[in-house]
Amino acid sequence: MSVFKRIGNLFAKPEPPKAEKSMLSLMPGDICEVSLVTYEVTGRVHNRGRNAVVLTLQDGNTIAYLHIEERETLQYALYSPLDGRLDNPSEVPTELELDDKVFFLEEEYEGFVLIHGKTPFTQGGQQHVWQYQSDDYGLVRIEWQNGRFMLYEGEKVLPGDVKVIRAN
Repeated sequence: MSVFKRIGNLFAKPEPPKAEKSMLSLMPGDICEVSLVTYEVTGRVHNRGRNAVVLTLQDGNTIAYLHIEERETLQYALYSPLDGRLDNPSEVPTELELDDKVFFLEEEYEGFVLIHGKTPFTQGGQQHVWQYQSDDYGLVRIEWQNGRFMLYEGEKVLPGDVKVIRAN
């Protein structure tokens, strides 16, 4: 190695370390753990306006949906699909009763979403969301996009119970 090359290496800047992927930046093919269950991320719905993501997670035949939203802190909620039917977005109630539990409308919003991978909706676009909570902290989420409704039931997840295992 020449003297000039050695001197150049002394002053060369080291390569910056790779930034760790956060839960908000996971994409299909990545692996994460939620409440001690390891999932593969198979889909992602990103609402930039709210800095929120819904990840479609799969563990064998089980499919779950992790809602992640960055406010003052990262907030997580894990959902499973719920059988049900609604006909018209203008008829979504402010109170829902499921299995003798009453859920109250906590938040309603809409925004443009970007979709990657396998999700309940096949393409991005304008999405309308209703989020409900019961007195015992149970959650219900309703999504409407392109004339289709999806209903989910879930619960909040502590940030310490969520971690990235492998990110591509």
